[in-house]
Amino acid sequence: MLLKTISVAFSLLGLAKAQDTSVSQVKKAFDDANVPADIHITFNPKALLEVTFPEGKNSPIILHAGVQLPRNATAGPPIFSVIGTASKGPFVIAAVDPDAPTPQNPTAAQIRHFLGGNFVPALIGPHISTPLLTNSTPAISNFAQPTPPAGSDAHRYIFLLFEQPRGFNTQTLVTPSTSIANFNISSFAAAVGLGNPIAGTFMRVAPDATAA
Repeated sequence: MLLKTISVAFSLLGLAKAQDTSVSQVKKAFDDANVPADIHITFNPKALLEVTFPEGKNSPIILHAGVQLPRNATAGPPIFSVIGTASKGPFVIAAVDPDAPTPQNPTAAQIRHFLGGNFVPALIGPHISTPLLTNSTPAISNFAQPTPPAGSDAHRYIFLLFEQPRGFNTQTLVTPSTSIANFNISSFAAAVGLGNPIAGTFMRVAPDATAA
């Protein structure tokens, strides 16, 4: 995993800047997409969360809030980095889909697409100025690629960065065996003491054209 992270980091050197660059613009994108209301969070970001999807031999894709990607560009697992905070972590990262199975009838929402803790910033290589977030412990929920069902409108896939509280590693509310369906990030955050997210971004992904 570390070698893959290094490889992606160096490929980012030549990538055009398409990522989020303004905290206020990220907040506006969240508000315009009704994200805070739909997942019941208070979102006043203090930093920028970069989420990068490796694309094999092609240039990786760095999300900017609200971008729509084809499903085949989201296989992941994504690489994370943070800009604009002096905190050394650790951090918790969560990703949720509030639109399952469809935005009009989200009876399975939220789907937990990723949950992991113990992320800390690290400079990977002498020419990388943005600290990548790395961890040495297994994720609670490994990254699950977006799979919106045929006929659905595009889903929102929301990535959130939290300061990790003491004792997080001993929480048992969500474990690797817990269903990823009907998750509630706000309830989980309150129960384990995560507080409000300090950064976030999101993407939209529609069903494959062949599945429609």
